[in-house]
Amino acid sequence: MSLVVRNALIALFITILLAGTVAYAISYLNTARVAELSAIEDQLSIDMLSLDTQFSLLEAAPCDSTVSSTTLTSELADFGTRLSYAENQLGSNNAQVIRLKEKYSLLEIRDYLITKNLAKACGTKPVTVLYFYSNTAECRDCDKAGYALSYLRDTYPTLRVYSFDYNLDLGALKTLIAITKVEKTLPAFVINNKQFYGFTSLEDLEKQFPKGALSTSTSTL
Repeated sequence: MSLVVRNALIALFITILLAGTVAYAISYLNTARVAELSAIEDQLSIDMLSLDTQFSLLEAAPCDSTVSSTTLTSELADFGTRLSYAENQLGSNNAQVIRLKEKYSLLEIRDYLITKNLAKACGTKPVTVLYFYSNTAECRDCDKAGYALSYLRDTYPTLRVYSFDYNLDLGALKTLIAITKVEKTLPAFVINNKQFYGFTSLEDLEKQFPKGALSTSTSTL
C-alpha cells in the first residue's frame, strides 16, 4: 500500500470518527432536552392539579393567613424561566414547547383568578401585571419589556406578573384577552386592570403603576 493511499485512508477514518462523534453528541443532547421537557411537562401537570385543589381550599377559608400563603408564585416564576430556556433551545414552534406553554398559561390564568377572588373576599389590594408579548418580529421591544418585568418581579416579590404569548392558540387565553380588551399592539400590559402599550424604559414602565403600589403592594398568595 502506497503512502498516499494509506494517508488518504487514515484521513477518511478520522473524518468518519469525527462525524460519528458529533452525531452522537447531538443525539445525546437532543435526548437530554426532550427528557428535561418531559419532566417539566409532568411537573406542570401536577401543579395544575395542585392549584385546583388549593383553589377549593381557599374558597372554604379565603382569608385564613395560614391557608392563603403559598409558594406557587416562586414556582410559576421558576417554570417560566425553564420554559424560556426550552423555547430558546428548541424554538417557539416546537410542538412540545407549545404544549408546555399552553399548560403554563393555564396555570397563570388560574393563579390570577385566585388572586382576584381572594382580593374581593379579604379586602386586600394586590398589584398584578398581565404582560402580552410575541416571539415574532412584530414585537421588537418584547425582549426588553420581559427583562424589565423580571427585574421588577425580583425587586418587589409581592408583585404578581403573568406573561402570555398573545398568538398562542388557547381558548382560555383568547377569553382573557377579550375580557381585558387588550389590543394587538405589543408589548401590551394590563396593570391593575388598566391597559398600557409599548415599552421605552424601565422608568416609564414603573410610572404606569399606581403611586406607591410597588413599595407597598401586598399579595394574597
